[in-house]
Amino acid sequence: MPVYDDDLRLAHRLADAADEVTTARFQALDLKVETKPDMTPVSEADTATETVIRRLLAEARPQDAILGEEYGLVGGGPRRWVVDPIDGTKNYVRGVPVWATLISLMEADAQGVFRPVVGVVSAPALGRRWWAAEGSGAFAGGPLAAERRIGVSEVGALSDASFAYSSLSGWEEQGRLPGFLELTRACWRTRGYGDFWPYMMVAEGSLDLCAEPELNLWDMAAIAVVVQEAGGRFTSLDGVDGVDGGNAAASNGLLHDELLGHLNAR
Repeated sequence: MPVYDDDLRLAHRLADAADEVTTARFQALDLKVETKPDMTPVSEADTATETVIRRLLAEARPQDAILGEEYGLVGGGPRRWVVDPIDGTKNYVRGVPVWATLISLMEADAQGVFRPVVGVVSAPALGRRWWAAEGSGAFAGGPLAAERRIGVSEVGALSDASFAYSSLSGWEEQGRLPGFLELTRACWRTRGYGDFWPYMMVAEGSLDLCAEPELNLWDMAAIAVVVQEAGGRFTSLDGVDGVDGGNAAASNGLLHDELLGHLNAR
């Protein structure tokens, strides 16, 4: 198995640069915000952050492709960096500190199928960062927290489990709301954290399962590596391992089949 130490170090450098941009503009009174064609917001901080990351990657890994939320795919080949400059832009523009830069390296196998092998999730307003590389485990740390290896919980019953979700509307639009509500009733505790954060809490063991009905690749690539290297499972709602399903379910592994069973009940 390849060792991704150099790539992980680079991902941290990219996250450091991103943190400088995002924190400088967070809660700025003159922050410019526009609406994209899909009606989601994009701030000048989103585009500036992705621009900085792309520039650094062009210098450090000119042979690698880059896929970013704001500027799409540039380049080709078997290695692809996937970037979400600000995951949680709606929080960011409203002054809510729950947002992060997501950086992942994906590699293609012999069949040309890409999988994430390195992931960094940096949430500077929370003072936290999470990271992982395939085969090397998952870690968390930050200015206010010492680096430590993290792992998922050992909760084995829904009645003892904490479940997090982003919103209700997406589940209703997909006809999955009845199963979703049954899942919330079966769990010990539910919270609507949303975006990257619940996946990181699953990886740390403070939550046991989470799911979202509609996501893009840049929303998932980095967080999937962290969850999996922490010992958890990350799949589509159809139960396919990986990040290609357009939605996500993450758990400590012990509860995954029950999670999927509820969310696919019609």
